[in-house]
Amino acid sequence: MNRIEALNGIAKRLRAHSMKMTTASASGHPTTCLSMAEITAALFFGEMRFNPADPNDWGNDELVLSKGHAAPILWAAYAEAGIIPMDSLLDLRKITSNLEGHPTPRMPWIKVATGSLGQGLSVGVGMAAAMRLGKSPARVFVVCGDGECAEGSVWEGANAGADLKLKNLCAIVDCNRLGQSGPTMHQRDAAALARKFKAFGWDAVVVDGHKVEALLAALKAAGSKGLPTAIIAKTIKGKGISFLEDLNGWHGKPLKADELEKALAELGPLPDIDAKKYLRPARKVARPKMKISAVIERTKYTEKTATRLAYGYALRAAGKANESIVCIDGDVRNSTYADKFFDAFPARSFQSYIAEQNMIGMGLGFATKGYVPFMATFAAFLSRAHDQIRMAAHSLGNIKVCGSHVGVSIGEDGGSQMGLEDIAMFRSIPGATVLYPGDAVCAEACVETAAREKGIFYIRTTRPATPILYPFDEAFPAGGSKTLRKSVDDAAVVVAAGITLHEALKAYEMLKSEGIHIRVVDAYSVQPIDKAGLLTAAAESKNRVIVVEDHFEGGGIGDAVASALAGKADITRLCVREIPRSGKPDELLDRFGISARRIVEAVKK
Repeated sequence: MNRIEALNGIAKRLRAHSMKMTTASASGHPTTCLSMAEITAALFFGEMRFNPADPNDWGNDELVLSKGHAAPILWAAYAEAGIIPMDSLLDLRKITSNLEGHPTPRMPWIKVATGSLGQGLSVGVGMAAAMRLGKSPARVFVVCGDGECAEGSVWEGANAGADLKLKNLCAIVDCNRLGQSGPTMHQRDAAALARKFKAFGWDAVVVDGHKVEALLAALKAAGSKGLPTAIIAKTIKGKGISFLEDLNGWHGKPLKADELEKALAELGPLPDIDAKKYLRPARKVARPKMKISAVIERTKYTEKTATRLAYGYALRAAGKANESIVCIDGDVRNSTYADKFFDAFPARSFQSYIAEQNMIGMGLGFATKGYVPFMATFAAFLSRAHDQIRMAAHSLGNIKVCGSHVGVSIGEDGGSQMGLEDIAMFRSIPGATVLYPGDAVCAEACVETAAREKGIFYIRTTRPATPILYPFDEAFPAGGSKTLRKSVDDAAVVVAAGITLHEALKAYEMLKSEGIHIRVVDAYSVQPIDKAGLLTAAAESKNRVIVVEDHFEGGGIGDAVASALAGKADITRLCVREIPRSGKPDELLDRFGISARRIVEAVKK
């Protein structure tokens, strides 16, 4: 049996596995697996090089299945490669199995969760850029569906791949004509997709996706022009089974037992092939050694400083201490002050331009290869990338995000620029840490914490310069809080963070002059919140709590505090409750009810 015959035989086996698995689980997407059987066989057993004993070998080619609903054929390929037991395939979608309905990193060979369509290409961009940075000769292959190419995030990724000239990146589009509810945008016009990729600066070719020879030739040539390559593979959904081929209404529909029997009979006897013999070994290359120091230098501040500026200083210091840190910008580095990292470490700095979905996707790609990505933009614009952030959590991603220009305190730019939903967005992500520094010292400490600890971190920074509140070496662990003012006769506790912390301190002085004492707590760690500290502060302040925040009510600091106190205190919430407008920062803080004057009113009431 020659190589082409073997690969065609493996494709046939993959088809059978995919149908059997989905029937056994009574759920799944067999027809989208059938369309990409030759693609999968050509990739796994014809072109890709990897070490089946080590999913993290630095010489491994990487595969991202962006069309994640085709997970069954991916699991089948891993079984044929000897990476997972063949009999485990029938556990598809069981709660006890890592072979989920869409790929997740619970299966060690999966680097990112997919299934929310349109995201895989940006992740592939990040992986390819990381591999080039780390001097790996390996390549990244991203399998996309033609339906998901309607997503704008696909073209953000295409833009970035071309801009970075990632010749080690190859996208394979399974152009099978049918989506979930009907035909895709271009249907059989694969050339239209090729023209789009070419317009974005890619090399692009159209091939018959059911001819292994054509696929192998295209995969071998990918990158030869010094550009990322898109292979548009013309396929048939349901290929190989006459009563499934090119028919609408079968998406996400497994075969019943009698239908499976009929399909397998039509497919014919499965060839006895040891697919492991056709695996290509990973290239011999060592993982780069990156210096990581335990000490991150801090700045000694002597005057008012914006926390967004402190973020820039801290990021540069963290980059000096940890060579695995990379920075990705959304064309605002001169406002978030990520430009300080860009100036110091140009080789580890990447521009995503105004494409926030791609920025987060790229960052997740870097994280899969062991880098620590920091990404920053205006907090308001992160809402565009909420799904990418959500999927980073499903991917167990180690990403760090900074949102600047938060709240009405940014002033004259107006409501469209004011991040007022961002705390809620990140608090909704299980396991995410949300830090909101009130001064430059705290901001630097928050960056240090994010750099050292694993997981998703969000750092919320303020536009205006604010006074320094803490000694330069103060510690700010995640889950903590700071009590800045207190007495034995506090009438209430005011919980604040960021810009409103300074308003709370002003209110303290105003009330003190009238003989009224309040406790002021800096809730710099919004998630996890300092539950024990808040309970103590409330109990020692007559169980009267005022939460003041430069954020909309839903999902903000008030909700975090209310959850921590669990009905054990009377809570008054001062927050932005309507769509804001342009104005001077002090005017806006007062108009929208979160100024020192408004805090004084709330305390007296």
